[in-house]
Amino acid sequence: MGKVSFLGSLWRGGAQKFDFDSGGAGGASYVVELTKRNPVVSLTKQGAAAGHLRVNLSWQMRTSDFGERGGQRTGSLLRHPGRLFKPEIVQAQGPAVVNVDLDLACMYELKDGTKGVVQPLGNFLGDLNGAPFVKLSGDDRFGSGSGETLYVNLDHRDDIKRLLIFVYIYDGTPAFDRTHAVVTLYPSAGPRVEVKLDERAPQARSCAVFMLENGKDGLTVRREVKYVYGFQAELDRLYGWGLQWGRGYKSKV
Repeated sequence: MGKVSFLGSLWRGGAQKFDFDSGGAGGASYVVELTKRNPVVSLTKQGAAAGHLRVNLSWQMRTSDFGERGGQRTGSLLRHPGRLFKPEIVQAQGPAVVNVDLDLACMYELKDGTKGVVQPLGNFLGDLNGAPFVKLSGDDRFGSGSGETLYVNLDHRDDIKRLLIFVYIYDGTPAFDRTHAVVTLYPSAGPRVEVKLDERAPQARSCAVFMLENGKDGLTVRREVKYVYGFQAELDRLYGWGLQWGRGYKSKV
């Protein structure tokens, strides 16, 4: 199975610790969902074009996606018929669940023409205070509540041209339609923004989630949700990034 990572040279900062902003504290109680009909939100217009933008990937899997739940639940459903419409949630590491390892990643293009990727594969974790002003924190292999998080330093927005946030299935069965994955953006001001990966694409291994662009109208986030059946190189061709890709693997836990 082809597993790929960017094999170019990325600028790596020193072993520096960062105190990340939580982001979106003022908008924690409400959310804007980007959909096909309403795919764009302006961070500039909502006063969130500075500070740290936090991008979180989380997912769960549901037993209802795997056929019969077992006769032992029949009595419970008769007593509580409402549960029929509330699929039982199980953790992604559950023994009866198809194993899926989702990774959050970002292709970046800076104003000076620099291009690259921030992702777990190849240990390209980025840098927050130096180029590319994007840093990956955490690699969640089990779909826990915390998930994986990318931070974008929008205080350096003038250095950023565009960022493509994407998700790929590093290992396990292609099962985007079973993972119920959600990518949530927590801007420094205004509501948090959600993009759900809930379209059926049973054989897809990668999905472009959203594009953050710095254009004449300021910083905008545009929903993409475009699935491809390959890995990063196929997303690269789709969006014209022009990077060189090769095989790459995660370090073992």
